[in-house]
Amino acid sequence: MIRDWWEQGATRIVVILIFACCMLVLAYVIVTLLPFGRITFSLESEQVVATSTSLNTQPVFVATHISTPSAVKAIYMTACTASEKTLRDKVLAVIHGTEINSIIIDYKDYSGTISYASTTLQTAHVGKGCRIYDLPEFITELHAKKIYAISRVTTFQDPAYAQAHIDVAIRSKMNPNTTWKDVHGLAYIDPGATKYWNYVVDMAKESYAIGFDEVNFDYVRFPSDGKLADMLYAHTASTTKADTLKDFFQYLHFQLASTSIVTSADLFGLTTSAEGDMGIGQILENTLPYFDYVAPMVYPSHFAAGFQNFAKPAEHPYEVVNYSMIRAVERAIAASTTPSKLRPWIQAFDLGAVYTPTMVRDQMRATYDSGLTSWMIWNASSSYKKEYLLPASK
Repeated sequence: MIRDWWEQGATRIVVILIFACCMLVLAYVIVTLLPFGRITFSLESEQVVATSTSLNTQPVFVATHISTPSAVKAIYMTACTASEKTLRDKVLAVIHGTEINSIIIDYKDYSGTISYASTTLQTAHVGKGCRIYDLPEFITELHAKKIYAISRVTTFQDPAYAQAHIDVAIRSKMNPNTTWKDVHGLAYIDPGATKYWNYVVDMAKESYAIGFDEVNFDYVRFPSDGKLADMLYAHTASTTKADTLKDFFQYLHFQLASTSIVTSADLFGLTTSAEGDMGIGQILENTLPYFDYVAPMVYPSHFAAGFQNFAKPAEHPYEVVNYSMIRAVERAIAASTTPSKLRPWIQAFDLGAVYTPTMVRDQMRATYDSGLTSWMIWNASSSYKKEYLLPASK
């Protein structure tokens, strides 16, 4: 009987079943306990790159950058416009197929708000401005369109930080426990407060880390309007305003020197032709050595009556911009600095005159006639007309 049972293969079947069970147990141990990775994907120069990560992780975002165009032709976009896809897509539609190759976007605006919604830099001083929840992805989209992305940092005008850190703010002499405010009700940081300088450096590094190609520092100056006699500086002390800003420029330069961050600074338009610091600390020659690019804001409407003998300078955009930038070129050469660092802001808004497409293009022509090739167009509402611009092919 036993011989017949063996010949029918019963023992062989039992052995096979036991072996199969052992293999299943072994497979389970291998899959669940050994550190196998999974493949996630990130964008790198418009190519999908596979990277090995631990189990159950989200796709990793990798910031990319593009080189500075030889001639930057840019428009400005507010954080509020950039925060709404429908709004920013309207702007992109206007510049599509045109000569525009760069966009400046608020990273920190006049309210002190850092627009990057996932920033680690703001806690108590969140600010009341707009937040961009997909900012890294938007920058990646711009790069895919070959658009250079510039981060705009409103530097010493910062009501949010001043409120949270009154020790570094410009305070009121009449009421030292409160911040001083300009005519628009906005508070400023004392430019001599070195504690704040590190915050600015951190902002530059973070904006570059999420994909911005350049950091543009605006409001790198002392206040220019309001009750100026009521300002109390606890940090600038006896140092002159011009020397304080020069020290700040040097600090930024050396702190960012080991990075790949391209930097630029905005200056009053009058710095191209005025002598002295105009009471705000800005001198063109003190700025040129420490930034890759310097952008005088030569909006014709911002020049007073009588400038170049014009009763209304805003009505003469070519003459105002051309004179200003020729003077800036001369001063850059005298300071042994390449004039190609100069990149003016030009006007595309109605102030002092109704600005037609011809008047906007006159400012571009004035820039070219001064020997320069780059410009940036300012409109505070991010409203632009295709008529301002030439086709990309030209």
